[in-house]
Amino acid sequence: MRKIYIVPNFVTTANMFCGYYSIVASIHGQFQEAAWAIMAASIFDMLDGRIARLAKATSQFGVEYDSLSDLISFGVAPAILLYQWALEPYGRLGWLATFLFVACGALRLARFNVTTASQPKGYFQGLPIPMAAGVVATFIVFSQAIAIGAQQNVALILTFGLASLMISTIPFPSFKELNWRSRASFGYLMVGVLAMILVAVKPEVTLFLVLVTYVGLSLVWSVIRGFSSATQRTQRSTHHAESDVSNSQKRS
Repeated sequence: MRKIYIVPNFVTTANMFCGYYSIVASIHGQFQEAAWAIMAASIFDMLDGRIARLAKATSQFGVEYDSLSDLISFGVAPAILLYQWALEPYGRLGWLATFLFVACGALRLARFNVTTASQPKGYFQGLPIPMAAGVVATFIVFSQAIAIGAQQNVALILTFGLASLMISTIPFPSFKELNWRSRASFGYLMVGVLAMILVAVKPEVTLFLVLVTYVGLSLVWSVIRGFSSATQRTQRSTHHAESDVSNSQKRS
């Protein structure tokens, strides 16, 4: 390999820089800055792939480099932030919980790289690691904005919960199949404008609520799909059983 694509890989490097800065800020107790740095890394993470596809500059090198950067920015950085901010008093349990977050994030990235070609484009298998890191970052900003009590207990539960969701097989919508050039009514534009205003008015609150709503609705959708699939299987088995009984009666 003698040549690489400069622009998309530079954006990926910016993603990794934000993650590394978040780690440094966490070590120095600057938790707000560390959280916002993770959110900035997520913006660069969204941009690098789109820039590569638009410029027709995708490569295997870029895919692997992006995964390594994501592990730093969305695996190690939020884990250290959680530990320094709330979980250090738990001692061994605290750093083991954050290590579990990193390990599950690494497994999530490896599984995505291996199965991305065979998975449907409409959803992710398991919670994406940038989304998990975003929940951590926005939760810290949110909790300091409204002074949530029992932060340590909530942070511990959140760490285990997000780690479990990353390695789960629960489908999470990816929005990759949306046609952004399709036409819609004027009302959809107004909804988008109002949502943007709400985020701009109180971003430290609304960003966390948006991410939690996404995760919560995805879980509800998964439960509904599970019940629907189970009902359909029951109906099919009942139909087959009735058909067998009817056929046996005819033969007799």
